[in-house]
Amino acid sequence: MHFGIAANAQAGTVPKPLYDDPIYHGAADPVVIYNKAKKKWWLFYTNRRATDTDSTVRWVHGTRIGIAESADGTTWRYLDTANINYRPDAGYTFWAPDITEYNGIYHMYVTYVPGTFADWNHPRRIIHLTSKDLLNWHYETTLDLSSEKVIDPAVFKSGDGHWYLWYNNEKDGKSIYYAESNDLYHWTDKGKAIATRGEGPKVFYWKNKYFMIVDVWKGMEVFSSNDLKNWERQTGRILELPGKGRDDQAIGGHCDVVVNDGKAYIIYFTHPGRSKDHPAAKGSFDDKRSVLQLAELHYENGTITCDRDEELAVKWKR
Repeated sequence: MHFGIAANAQAGTVPKPLYDDPIYHGAADPVVIYNKAKKKWWLFYTNRRATDTDSTVRWVHGTRIGIAESADGTTWRYLDTANINYRPDAGYTFWAPDITEYNGIYHMYVTYVPGTFADWNHPRRIIHLTSKDLLNWHYETTLDLSSEKVIDPAVFKSGDGHWYLWYNNEKDGKSIYYAESNDLYHWTDKGKAIATRGEGPKVFYWKNKYFMIVDVWKGMEVFSSNDLKNWERQTGRILELPGKGRDDQAIGGHCDVVVNDGKAYIIYFTHPGRSKDHPAAKGSFDDKRSVLQLAELHYENGTITCDRDEELAVKWKR
């Protein structure tokens, strides 16, 4: 068996879990992009150190960005960690990347924390990196945003060529803020986008609408918009109720959405040891461990739904 491949994978069907990081078993905050040179899908994620035995929150610091690879979106293999050429501080931390490609250049926006800390009382900033191969990343700049405690960037290009970046402003009750750019290099902060308390915003275009999915720690809230400025929250969350598949009994967290061949697929992480029925001991490996799961989104009568137990057979096209 190759590391990173779920043991219960059936030929042609999406396994549960989709992916378990073989190094630290702490994959979270995923984003998927197509590597044009390799002709493979690359999955980037926060590589949390679930195997760390420290009793503080150090295990979610000192993290690198992991990379897994797939030819079809079903079977994923661990590849490497991103070589990010920005390490001004000892014990540096990277969280929650988002990546887009424009004119042959890949752009990553990622949370940077200047150390490996035992508490949450430290700066968190969003930096911009560029790459030609998705593996080696060059530092461009640190974004000038609403505070010095900002996390979880999400970048999206509108139909008129304008760029938007949403993020979590922890200084304002973890509200979702946003910035605008004409070139991906220079950003102007525009303030609050959504007053809801949450993190890991993901924006995508599907069914002739813009959608934003936000992790609110009790499932995901879904918003829709016609202009990327005014957002309407739908009634009902997704990924709140437990699934029946392996390692899928806890709430879904911080996601990415891949729209492919007219369908939308959500990749989210779970803490299998945090199910309500059989919680693991707090601070244990089982409590810290996280895996990635994949499900399909459905849209009917203006509402997005998600059946995390639906059996899927996917083969993403390019």
